[in-house]
Amino acid sequence: MISFATVVERSFTGPICTERDFELDIFVPNLRKVIEKYGIKYDPQNPVPADDELADRVWAAAMEFLCATGVYCLDTERRILFTREEIEGALEMGPRGSVFGEGKDAKAMPRRFPEDKTPPWCSVGPTSSPVSSELYYVNLVKAHAENPLGDSITIPCLVTVDGQQIVGGSPLGIEGAIRAVLLTREGMRRAGRPGMPIVNGVTTAARSQEHIAAHRFGIRNTDALEIGTVHEMKIDFDSLNKVAYSLAAGSLIFAENGVILGGLAGGPVGVAVVTAAYNPVDLLLLRGAVQHPFPTHFDLGVTSTRDTIWARSLANQAVTRNSTLPVVNVGYSAAGPMTKMLLYEHSAWVIASVVSGGSVEVGASARGTALDYTSPMDPLLASEVAHAVAGMSRKEANGIVNALLEKYEDQLRNPPLGQRYQECYDVATGKPNKEYIELYREVRREMSDQFGLQFKHASPYL
Repeated sequence: MISFATVVERSFTGPICTERDFELDIFVPNLRKVIEKYGIKYDPQNPVPADDELADRVWAAAMEFLCATGVYCLDTERRILFTREEIEGALEMGPRGSVFGEGKDAKAMPRRFPEDKTPPWCSVGPTSSPVSSELYYVNLVKAHAENPLGDSITIPCLVTVDGQQIVGGSPLGIEGAIRAVLLTREGMRRAGRPGMPIVNGVTTAARSQEHIAAHRFGIRNTDALEIGTVHEMKIDFDSLNKVAYSLAAGSLIFAENGVILGGLAGGPVGVAVVTAAYNPVDLLLLRGAVQHPFPTHFDLGVTSTRDTIWARSLANQAVTRNSTLPVVNVGYSAAGPMTKMLLYEHSAWVIASVVSGGSVEVGASARGTALDYTSPMDPLLASEVAHAVAGMSRKEANGIVNALLEKYEDQLRNPPLGQRYQECYDVATGKPNKEYIELYREVRREMSDQFGLQFKHASPYL
């Protein structure tokens, strides 16, 4: 694999163009060309495709697109280009099962394939959702860490420090990032899982200096910093600075890509191709140990729509059939906690991801943006569903996902907000109320009785 120094050098010496020219004269035409060449079409009736030949065509289109397009550096206005040989070399030398966590909580990230019986990696937590209180923060981390199927934790985001609003790039940003890590460590200690890996790094940190400061106060090399590209196929120096620090510190990286459906990538076909193309980008540019995709609907801000589920399912299949870099899908659902719709949304995209060869990160409700609208209950059910469908055929999963979509997709524009954490949980004990437990039991029974899911692990709430 070419060195990171070579990548940085190309950000200064690559072909120069404006950002607008990159978008309209290079990115969009190149994407349209490969979509037409490889005959890729969207099939809304099958949100979980079961066509290996189609998946491989998506992969071929993605590689051709990446070679022709490259990645645009916003700070230098230059394209970072890779040859086909360099891409194939990176894929050949990519990670094959990095170990995350310490002690009894250490575990190797599995490489999975479509319809694989290997249990998926389940990352659980509020997925960067904002919380208003340090007490809520610690309680949420503790409860998620107690999830028996949770392999790693994705932590929430503080919005204030001692009553002051956190501002990225300011001393408050530094203090907020440090405090978030310390609170996370305390929550995991209380859960008896001090070695559990954090895989979204420092969610309270907006800038690279905040990530670096927080690393000194408790982010370990067996955790992961989450480092993302910029939409679409772009990068900036702040992200590259995070990569440079992580490489020097020996840290693992979750390479994040949130392709926008309805943006430059266009519809679901373009999203599938670009999401697959990001896989070698995550190796070459971000030096990731994991690809971390979340194709997001531009208007609704979620990953649980029919078209985003199809695009991600197909991209997962393309990637997992052709690359060793594991995929951990993150999802954003529209409904809030204490609603059936949220449990249906999580279940739909999780099923599609797992049977397509991916693993999952579950926890973002109410689009991951509403203050305190997060809970540990829905990731618990989602992780149980993820394990239950490991080894299921894509055709069977397609029928289940279609049925789940029928239950909620007409509500995506006006979803029920549900209840805030402090309304559906006892904040003193960190335990859910009786109504939430019963709702969880009801949907769990429905998943078993109506869809035939066989849950393989005992639930703490049955």
